Amino acid sequence: MRLSPTRRRPRCVSVWGCARAPPDGILATPVETVPGRDVPAAQRRLKQLVEEYEPIEVVVGLPRSLKGGEGPAAVKVRAFAQELARAIAPVGVRLLDERMTTVTASQGLRASGVKSKKGRSVIDQAAAVIILQQALESERASGNAPGEGVEVVI
Repeated sequence: MRLSPTRRRPRCVSVWGCARAPPDGILATPVETVPGRDVPAAQRRLKQLVEEYEPIEVVVGLPRSLKGGEGPAAVKVRAFAQELARAIAPVGVRLLDERMTTVTASQGLRASGVKSKKGRSVIDQAAAVIILQQALESERASGNAPGEGVEVVI
């Protein structure tokens, strides 16, 4: 199983939508939304989810610009992923490009009749599902682990 936290931005609020996939890696499903404003609490909750679901790896969405560059949000996510990797070792952590996942999730939910009143947490979970599904499909197609690994530095 894999667990995929993805970070939503605007700058004032931070939330991690989580998804998981069974060992066969066929279909990602939403798990929950973890509030991210309190980073240590978010780290603890994600560690609890890793302990509960026992994934083989965790895929973290890396926010990039449309041109592929990395800004301040990506720097924060890389630091968060590094701390998470330390906390959940030996479970691996990988970073995967999350460009357009929130837009795609929002459009998909709207098209399926989900009201925007359901809030951002549902969109965050749907974006996490998209990121994890992309990771699963990429690995299936190439035979290689998706994205880039986060090295645990002690």
